[in-house]
Amino acid sequence: MKKKMMRAVGVVPHKKEVALLEHAAPEITQPTQIRVQTLDVGICGTDREICTFVYGAPPAGSDYLVLGHEALGKVTHAGPKVKGIAVGDLVVPSVRRPCPDPDCRPCRADRQDFCATWKFNERGINQHHGYMTEYFVDDQKNFTVVPKELRKFAVLAEPLTIAEKGLSQVWQMQARLPWACAKPGLPKGTGLRAVVLGAGPIGILGAMTCVLNGFDTYVYSRSPKPNPKAELVESFGAKYFSTTDTTPAQLAEKVGNIDLVYEAIGVADVSFGVMQVLGLNGVFVFTGIPAPEGHITIEGNQLMRNLVLKNQVIIGTVNADKAAFQAAIRDLGEFKKRWPKALAQVITARHPITDYRDLLVGKSSGIKHVIAFK
Repeated sequence: MKKKMMRAVGVVPHKKEVALLEHAAPEITQPTQIRVQTLDVGICGTDREICTFVYGAPPAGSDYLVLGHEALGKVTHAGPKVKGIAVGDLVVPSVRRPCPDPDCRPCRADRQDFCATWKFNERGINQHHGYMTEYFVDDQKNFTVVPKELRKFAVLAEPLTIAEKGLSQVWQMQARLPWACAKPGLPKGTGLRAVVLGAGPIGILGAMTCVLNGFDTYVYSRSPKPNPKAELVESFGAKYFSTTDTTPAQLAEKVGNIDLVYEAIGVADVSFGVMQVLGLNGVFVFTGIPAPEGHITIEGNQLMRNLVLKNQVIIGTVNADKAAFQAAIRDLGEFKKRWPKALAQVITARHPITDYRDLLVGKSSGIKHVIAFK
């Protein structure tokens, strides 16, 4: 019987092509799998980098890789052993899948975000087709159910998980000392100051998360004020400074003791410049992945002195676990209640699938662009 085909956007590495492809429609093959109709897929910097063929690998036996790892869909079919997810539910899928090594304790515990072998695969990125297609199938454990009132915003869950996982690690690390606010009824970040580096989608969503958690929040990004991103940031209670007219030292003077830096800029010289002014007992979270080429000069001796004498912590974080997806959905609901206009502005535009080339290889603009399948 001839396979049913559907549209998909992907890369063909051996031809160095970004293309609209015909991709086989998936079917449920395991009792705990669900079949999902794609509604929205977000475009991010990783997708655009894959389209430059710097990295990204197709599954074994395929000469192309379907892109897309930020998605929202609707369940159309469920296997007989699926529990907690029903046909008609809205769901967001996770990205990373565990490695096969029986001795990898994180993967065997469904914590493949901390895979110890580097043999995991990732949907839409590495050895596993992504979600930029009309339907997809996966095991129920790789999905988080979304309330229907978040239909317009749930495609932002996957980039938001970066902030959620990062902040979760911050709370765990900083449990080493009396740091979080313990007063009943107050958010844990009350009385603490957070600096977010970058005003892209990961930075803006991270800043929203910091404000929601009670931090006095500052966004430090490239473009000078006035600009639309600065207006957006300040509309939900953060403050905005530009790297063009404020040095890290001046930023620290304006902010005071910097308790948390959430890096979402991917630029090493800015990041290490701000690390020099990280405050007492401060924690610095890296999420950006700059290109490996190029070198910068840093004040290594002073950074090392600060780390020791100021009891500082540096964390690198990538990918997310189930808890981070659940937190992202919860917080999107809070963002919608508190800052509906600001949240809506994070999504610059929704596009038909035929706009894929401009979105993936054209000039980057706005904040978050989405391909709308339905």
